[in-house]
Amino acid sequence: MKAIPQNAQPPSPKGGFLGGHFLKFRRNPIEFLKECAALGDVTAFKLGGHPAFFLNHPDFVRDLLVTNAYKFKKGRALQRAKKVLGEGLLTSEGEVHLRQRRMMQPAFHRQKIAEYAKAMVEYGFQTSEKWRDGEVRDIDTEMMHLTLRIVGKTLFNANVEDEADKIGKALTALIKMFNYLLMPFSEILEKLPVPQAKKFNRAKETLDKVIYGIIDERRRTGEDKGDLLSMLLTAQDEEGGGTMTDRQVRDEALTLFLAGHETTANALTFTWYLLSQNPEKEARLHEELDRVLGERPPTVEDYLNLKYTETVLAEAMRLYPPAWALGRLALEDHEFGGYRIPKGSLIMLSMYIAHRDARFWEHAESFIPERWEKLSIKEASNKFIYFPFGGGVRRCIGEQFAWTEGVLLIATLARKWKLRLAPGQKIALNPLMTLRPKYGLKMKIERR
Repeated sequence: MKAIPQNAQPPSPKGGFLGGHFLKFRRNPIEFLKECAALGDVTAFKLGGHPAFFLNHPDFVRDLLVTNAYKFKKGRALQRAKKVLGEGLLTSEGEVHLRQRRMMQPAFHRQKIAEYAKAMVEYGFQTSEKWRDGEVRDIDTEMMHLTLRIVGKTLFNANVEDEADKIGKALTALIKMFNYLLMPFSEILEKLPVPQAKKFNRAKETLDKVIYGIIDERRRTGEDKGDLLSMLLTAQDEEGGGTMTDRQVRDEALTLFLAGHETTANALTFTWYLLSQNPEKEARLHEELDRVLGERPPTVEDYLNLKYTETVLAEAMRLYPPAWALGRLALEDHEFGGYRIPKGSLIMLSMYIAHRDARFWEHAESFIPERWEKLSIKEASNKFIYFPFGGGVRRCIGEQFAWTEGVLLIATLARKWKLRLAPGQKIALNPLMTLRPKYGLKMKIERR
């Protein structure tokens, strides 16, 4: 890298009204960050007058998430997410976060995930059996519904089938409202009787009713079912010695309901889209499924043999990472690439931009699952050219859960079906809290 003159300022994209970038960023955040990336590995911009910086080099990603992670805290997006998620694992900081993570880790051990796999396949098989040759379905909705049922069963041993549509709509409403939470002065707007605030509060009330209902039922029976909810209800507060309050359990449960189904559903949705556009890759996937599974559904024991299936999912998350960007706030001055980043600045990374960087990825825009036969997922993650689950101490606790679920569901559904875009289906991105298809994804289901 070239030497940077002392006190030099990073390049900055052309500003909008009064020199700021908020409207430009809000209108199309991915295109805005692409514009930043074209200017250099460190760029500066302003969001509502707040200084912000975009980092686009794996060395800086590692520095931010691992080496000097203690110098930063979660960005405004997740600070504002506390309005929904409270002090859950995703939003908490410091010792609180570490204590919660240690407490929840046993629920994600390999042995537990092997137990969860049975429910993953069972619910995937039920979905497969409902599909009919030639029908058109909203695949994004199908995947949301499927993963919601799985997370309800595996982590809370709760059958949310009857509530799935209600929960899914409430979560979708909250996700869509997330940009509203990030607007300047949203703290004031949310207290006013405006339509956005009313809609937001209704969705939150719906989710609270479901989550507290599950908690109340478990406390009433006192049954230890060995799942995450039982662990949360019986866990001892290391500092106070008491058990977690219903509010604390609610925050963790809602965080996992959201993170445990939303991200995997989006990854699967884009996987079906990519397979439909790359029939030769789809044919190789089918060949593996026929060879490994034959006519039977998969089991967790098949996971290690479904290597191409895993590369298909890895490549889908490279091109369309469910968590497409993340932000941090600087707790003190720091330097990236010779540029001084002042305390209080917002710092952004984008998995979407990094995963398509032609400096580190050959044919970066193309869907090539075979690239993962030469480059392991672990190696790419260690290099920080691939980080769909984040990195460092805040790396997603449910990563192995997500890999297992994604691979087994692809295998369960693709064993019998192939999907094709419905006529007239438009493809565009909707980068909210997660990366969703802007116009949904209607697909025609065809029997193999």
